[in-house]
Amino acid sequence: MACCSADSIERARKILDQIPGRATGAYSHSQGIKGLRDTIATVIEARDGFPADPNDIFMTDGANPAVHMMMQLLIRSEKDGILCPIPQYPLYSASIALHGGTLVPYYLDEATGWGSEVSELKKQLQEAKSNGITVRALVVINPGNLTGQVLAEENQKAIVEFCKEEGLVLLADEVYQENVYVPEKKFHSFKKVARSMGYDEKDIDLVSFQSVSKGYYGECGKRGGYMEVTGFGADVREHIYKLASVNLCSNIIGQILASLVMSPPKVISFAI
Repeated sequence: MACCSADSIERARKILDQIPGRATGAYSHSQGIKGLRDTIATVIEARDGFPADPNDIFMTDGANPAVHMMMQLLIRSEKDGILCPIPQYPLYSASIALHGGTLVPYYLDEATGWGSEVSELKKQLQEAKSNGITVRALVVINPGNLTGQVLAEENQKAIVEFCKEEGLVLLADEVYQENVYVPEKKFHSFKKVARSMGYDEKDIDLVSFQSVSKGYYGECGKRGGYMEVTGFGADVREHIYKLASVNLCSNIIGQILASLVMSPPKVISFAI
């Protein structure tokens, strides 16, 4: 009896064909294996209904290194601030502190289902400016951790508009996109929302994070994930690539798993 199903074997062979040398023990391109990035971009495009470019995908060892990479890029000194939700899990507060920046807290509104109210964002932005802090980016965790909220699409549109008006990079932590358990709630990526508003790469700088550590899979020990980087000028993108290159590449097994998580087996219905 075969240890694996025929479709699993076929998928494994297809993945091996995408890897130079058909082996998992060598370095890959610093952004990740091109064929796996192609797979992820295809799924993002199908999910959102807008084009996705594999050259915008940076494969990472989970979402954490991607977050650290962006903090390293954005923070120049303690005078640079990052708007960050409260409550939040400690990755963001820790990485901001590690890279020498200032956390600018904004408080989620429990009365509106832990929404991110733009009035609160504006209030905290102005307070930071009055204290001599240059706010560089806004972190949004959707669906939320610790609070579990799923932002309403109108709320997301208001956040996108806020970032565009204020010239902030939108850091969209979307690693819980599969963890939606309320029937009337639906996950929408911030990229989808921004594009539906008519904004493209020249209008807003957006980074979306995804990880194999969360969702229904929870393979946190495998260390797989990616960030999709849209917007930014060529000079900034060159710096992002340099930061990725410092670490050579993310682990190959994690890259494979990230592509599988984004493109799981499909249910086929047979007519009788």
